[in-house]
Amino acid sequence: MSKTIPHGRREEDYLKTLYILSKERKVIRIRDLSKALKVRPSSAVEYVEKLAKKGLVVHRKGEYIELTSKGAKEGEKLYRRYEALMRFLKEILMLSDDVAAEDACYIEHGLHELTLERIGLFLDFLDIHLKGKGKINFLDRLREYYLKGRIPESCI
Repeated sequence: MSKTIPHGRREEDYLKTLYILSKERKVIRIRDLSKALKVRPSSAVEYVEKLAKKGLVVHRKGEYIELTSKGAKEGEKLYRRYEALMRFLKEILMLSDDVAAEDACYIEHGLHELTLERIGLFLDFLDIHLKGKGKINFLDRLREYYLKGRIPESCI
C-alpha cells in the first residue's frame, strides 16, 4: 500500500475537485472552484493559498489555479477512491445516483485506506470473474434479494 499525505476532509474535497476540474478544462479559476464546492470565492481563495503553501497547487491571483505534480497525484488518488465508492454503491448496493454521491462523499473521508483498496479489488474481481452473463445473473439475483428480502430460488 502506498504512503499517503494525511489530509483533512476539506483539503481532500479541494484536491479532488481541483483534480476533476483539471480534467475538464485547461484553466481553473477561483470562480470555477467556488462554484463546484458551493463556497464563496473568498473562502476558496483563502483555502487555495493554504494548499499553495503546502506545495499542492500554484495559484496566480486573478489568473488561475494549477495542481502541482504532488497535488495532482493526491487529487487523482482521492478521485479514484471516490469513484470506487460510487461504483460500489451504485452497482453492488444499487443505490440511486443521488444517494450514492451523497454517501460516497460522506464515507470517503472516514474509511481506512485498506478498506477502500479492498472495495476496488472486489469490484475488479467481479469484473474479471463474472464476465458477461455471469455478472448480469449475479447482479439480477442480488437485486431480487434486495427487493424481496430473501435468497432467490435460482440461488438455492
